[in-house]
Amino acid sequence: MLERLFRLREHGTTVRVELIAGVTTFMTMAYIVFVNPAILSAPQGAGMDFRAVMAATCVASAAATLLMGLLANYPIALAPGMGLNAFFSFVICGQMGVPWEVALGMVLVEGLVFIALSAFRVREQIVNAVPASLKLAAAGGIGLFIAFIGLKDAGIVTADPATLVGLGDLHEPHTLLALFGLGLTAVLLAAGVRGGILWGILATGAVGLATGLVRSGGVFAAPDMSATFLKMRPLDALRLEYVVPIFVLFFFDLFDTVGTLVGIGTAGGFMKDDRLPRAGRALMADAVGTALGAACGTSTTTSYIESAAGVGVGGRTGLSNVFTALLFLAALFFAPLAQAFGGGSQTAAGLVLHPVTAPALIVVGCLMMQSVARIPWGDYSEAIPAFLTLVVMPLTNISHGLAVGFVSYPLVKLLSGKGRQVHWLVYCLAVLFVLRYTLI
Repeated sequence: MLERLFRLREHGTTVRVELIAGVTTFMTMAYIVFVNPAILSAPQGAGMDFRAVMAATCVASAAATLLMGLLANYPIALAPGMGLNAFFSFVICGQMGVPWEVALGMVLVEGLVFIALSAFRVREQIVNAVPASLKLAAAGGIGLFIAFIGLKDAGIVTADPATLVGLGDLHEPHTLLALFGLGLTAVLLAAGVRGGILWGILATGAVGLATGLVRSGGVFAAPDMSATFLKMRPLDALRLEYVVPIFVLFFFDLFDTVGTLVGIGTAGGFMKDDRLPRAGRALMADAVGTALGAACGTSTTTSYIESAAGVGVGGRTGLSNVFTALLFLAALFFAPLAQAFGGGSQTAAGLVLHPVTAPALIVVGCLMMQSVARIPWGDYSEAIPAFLTLVVMPLTNISHGLAVGFVSYPLVKLLSGKGRQVHWLVYCLAVLFVLRYTLI
């Protein structure tokens, strides 16, 4: 049956190799089980129920990962995307004041749009239209946005009335715990340890439990997703002022997925004549995974570049995804431990910090900054819009940063006599963003 489903011999692999690959991939991305509910349950963000989001994260990741393995036969796992979850919680819910049920409806709408575009093959035109420099800058900007949240959750930076942002109290025990976690995670990643982010979270949490800075109500518990399951309100999301955030969700979901598929396809030798076979099925699996995630109660689900770790140890088929999905389902029963590590701790000064998961956010932000190196900084018509996108995202929010990029790019190109280098779709998006900020 496994041979018929996954064509193991054709791909030069075995069940044992696929098992090792599936476990490796899970270890490199399992940090999302702790980090995603911490982000979506933040009081200054979506304020969702931690345990329900944790269960939704595991179920949505398992379902989408299994779907990718069965439908496209690729060893590419999926989970709620970093950056997308921060945008969902801190921008859509926190800054815009959208109830999380409506925000889940926006994720569902975005997923359905993605499904439709995948079915009608419009996605290639969109991918080709957006300038590479803006894609690279957007990834870096999200990295800075996430890292800033991590620095704040660690207590390393804090609000300052004179300079807007200042240095936090580095003598605070919770901040010292976060600094320990950051240093340990950095060393593990630098040493090439598989799953370094996850091991960093677990080690920091263990130190927190031992010192009393982190308190746990147990380790195991029956999963409960009732607080978020099918709570999305898609009809309430169909409002004019929500067009831009829905577009942002779609934009990053699409390019995260395409970038991951191409990157892992190249690393695994899946590309044929510079094209990825069954790419339509892979994109469909990703799109359906987003819709399933909204139904479960989590932000946009997307393909994870961490899957490259599994490919690196020999994973070549969707069978490795089956093992990864099973491990996500097993993680369902560790909700009390996940809440202790990601739920936040109150300091003596009354601040709520997340010393266990904050280092992971900072490190993930660093990893996302790698894309900035590929921006053509010597071409100012590319560099300046990219820089504006990169810097505005962490200083305001992801949506505003993307808008600045899409407006400044065609404007600079047009006024410098390079207007023909810009795809007509980018001009259309620029007009839409200008109308959004002038009329709404």
